[in-house]
Amino acid sequence: MHTLAVYQYRQDITLALEDSLVSNILLAASCLLITNNMQYYLPRHEKYWYVLIISLGLSGCCLLLSKYLLFWLTGIHSDYALFLRQSTGLRFALDFLMIGCMAMFSLLWYTQQEQAQTAKRQSDAERLAREAELFKLRQQLQPHFLFNSLNSISALTGAQPEKARHMIQQLSDFLRGTLRKEEHAWVSLQEELDHLQLYLEIEKVRFGHRLQTSIQCSETACSQRLPALLLQPVVENAIKFGLYDTTEAVVISLEAIVQHKQLLITISNPFDPDTAAASTGTGFGLSSIQRRLFLLFARTDLLQTSAIGNHFITTLTIPQPA
Repeated sequence: MHTLAVYQYRQDITLALEDSLVSNILLAASCLLITNNMQYYLPRHEKYWYVLIISLGLSGCCLLLSKYLLFWLTGIHSDYALFLRQSTGLRFALDFLMIGCMAMFSLLWYTQQEQAQTAKRQSDAERLAREAELFKLRQQLQPHFLFNSLNSISALTGAQPEKARHMIQQLSDFLRGTLRKEEHAWVSLQEELDHLQLYLEIEKVRFGHRLQTSIQCSETACSQRLPALLLQPVVENAIKFGLYDTTEAVVISLEAIVQHKQLLITISNPFDPDTAAASTGTGFGLSSIQRRLFLLFARTDLLQTSAIGNHFITTLTIPQPA
């Protein structure tokens, strides 16, 4: 297009080609220069003034250098020299537009890349912090349960040493399974229930016939996946509020169903509204579960609790991948 435009002004085709090559090579070099400059220095608040000034400066340099080279290559040619002087304003305007557009394009491109890298670094930092907090929560589950179990073993040692030894063996099996689960964060509901059964066996040694359980899980629900060690703190909470204030037999119920591509787990236990509020404990169980679910799914509605009559109900909702 440059060659054709010059040729139409009654210039020789050789002069038109030389004019086009010199002008466009210098223009391309200027655009390449400003692109590399933006790669290593990205202006911030002064970016619009920076683009304007550098575009004007490069356009002027490009124009002066092209005129010098064209005079040197073509020699003194009166008609062509007159054409160069008459087209100076147009050449400068075209150079300024091209260099300015390249400067703005480079500015937007590298700004977008920088924002993407910043977002990725922030996402990686948040992921690492979330994984560290999840690991801390999982690590806290073991001593929380271990302290309660050791207290129970201590109480059984004098009166029922055989039960104490049996409980120590079951506790060993439970902790061994817990350590294996640290290697992967998600398990099937059936695996979680099998692990939960070890915990319930320990508690049944402690409470005897007073602790009864009812677990209902469909085949579809048992194949769903959930974070490891999620149910034990909830069941422990149900046992604490269901058995600590009564001498009667208590049934802890667990039901799991799949609804709207989500795993719903409901755990219920009877309780005495008059004495449950005064029960002692760290309160770590349900709060840790709620925190873990929030860190994994960024939702605060996945753990719900309610009281219907003298039954306390805890409902867990675990979204499943599509």
